[in-house]
Amino acid sequence: MAADFRFIVVGRGMMGAAAARHLARQTDCIAVIGPDEPKDRKRHDGVFGSHYDEGRITRTIDPDANWALLANRSIARYAEIERDSGIDFYAEVGCLVVGPKRGGADSYIGNVVNAASRLDVRSDILDDHALKARFPYFSFAADSEGVHEPHGAGHISPRRLVKAQSLLAEKAGARVIKETVTSIRDEGGLAVVTTSEGHSYRAEKVLMAAGGFSIAENLLATPVDMKIRGRTVAFFEVSEADAGALSAMPSLITKGASDADSIYLLPPIRYPDGRYYLKIGGDPDDLGLGSDGELRAWFRTDGRETVREHLSGMIHGLVPGLEPISTSSSSCVTSYPPTDYPMISYTTSPRIAVLTGGCGTAAKSSDEIGRLGAELILEGRIKDQAYSTDFSGHFLN
Repeated sequence: MAADFRFIVVGRGMMGAAAARHLARQTDCIAVIGPDEPKDRKRHDGVFGSHYDEGRITRTIDPDANWALLANRSIARYAEIERDSGIDFYAEVGCLVVGPKRGGADSYIGNVVNAASRLDVRSDILDDHALKARFPYFSFAADSEGVHEPHGAGHISPRRLVKAQSLLAEKAGARVIKETVTSIRDEGGLAVVTTSEGHSYRAEKVLMAAGGFSIAENLLATPVDMKIRGRTVAFFEVSEADAGALSAMPSLITKGASDADSIYLLPPIRYPDGRYYLKIGGDPDDLGLGSDGELRAWFRTDGRETVREHLSGMIHGLVPGLEPISTSSSSCVTSYPPTDYPMISYTTSPRIAVLTGGCGTAAKSSDEIGRLGAELILEGRIKDQAYSTDFSGHFLN
């Protein structure tokens, strides 16, 4: 039978929407398939996306050269995406990374400083006194040191970024199909996509970008090898006046004495309900999720109460003057391939490829990850030689 499309992208999250945009700019007959964000999360029994949020940290400094390049190339295109779509999603408020000062057993800040130098990123190195003077609303442990990246860093709205990418993909000719894919198979010389709505679509090639739901049973003939972790994030509502008083607050990453005391914090962001929230994340332990059903059940919760209490203690220690109007929490997931890099590769079929595994750090880099996925589909391989990793795929036997 004839193909319905040349290429299909399965998944309308950050990576999938980016891949669809890049593909649609270079060729025609593109489709991207995935459902809209559910209106009632608690009652929804379908798939979810981790981009249903307004705040993700973005920064160019990363000790890992591959992740740094993914981030830098993506951030360099933010302005173009905003301009062409008419959708603002990026706030350049800067990013502050704080940890034990250099010279001791912990090498974290030293690695960040070295990365900033290697990447030629303008940054300020701040001791205890300088941290207090520049950011009086924060309180850090004694003998801390910070690296402040004032430009090319801050936070993005993943929800609005996906909206912008999807709009541009449609403008370039891609068809958006708001259905849920249940299987992708190589049949009769074509890739065949079947949805829960009872439809089938055929294409020359399919790029599967389903986030944590990439592990769903029967989605691929051979499932991807990927660990999924359930994460809890906490939100602290502040008044509009307090949000204004904290308007200069950068995004924050802190490295504590242990991983359990390491967090990330976003400044006050206005959410769709019109209210302002500080968001904090950093689970002190891991919650593994091993199936499609477990993911769906997890997304319908508000996360773990124990983590919410932990994060509440952390934020009150970091921002001692904070007087929240309300406190709430939510659930999301992170996905980890064996390599700790995204999988951007073909399956055993030359017609079906995967684009998945964000490792908890891919939101800011999603446009470049999507571009690489588009290149894989168009060229049959990633031709870009700038990366030291091959973004290999890993699958269960």
